[in-house]
Amino acid sequence: MTRLAISGHRGMQTPTEQLVTAELHKLVGDKGAGDLVGISCLADGPDSIFAQEVLDAGGRLIAVIPAAKYRESLPDSHHQFYDSLLDRASESVALEHSESDSEAHMDASLRMLDLADELIAVWDGRPARGYGGTADVVAAANDKNIPVTIVWPAGATRD
Repeated sequence: MTRLAISGHRGMQTPTEQLVTAELHKLVGDKGAGDLVGISCLADGPDSIFAQEVLDAGGRLIAVIPAAKYRESLPDSHHQFYDSLLDRASESVALEHSESDSEAHMDASLRMLDLADELIAVWDGRPARGYGGTADVVAAANDKNIPVTIVWPAGATRD
């Protein structure tokens, strides 16, 4: 069984999201999804794209919920997709934070790493824009000696 956690930039423009989706589709397929467990916070962007790819390929999903008010902090346009993925998760892990803030997000990422064999990072290689960003998650994975696969396809951009 392969347990993959995901971290990635939110708010990608459509062309970049399409490039990332294609890369995540290939990566999940290459991992042999029958024995694959995806671990995700189900945020809009790479987290949810990855979770959907894992489920579509027949893998299992573990949802990590950073805070009680997490869903409310996500864009309204993402709520239906989030709910659908959460309903299909074979397990959910809810952290004890109330507010969906940087500390809660980083704690959720650390919890994902505790459950994972590998981290998939949809990351442009730049420093985090705030505590708990993808760069911080990659650094934490490196500190824990968890292998990291970077996904940032040619042509991808970030505002």
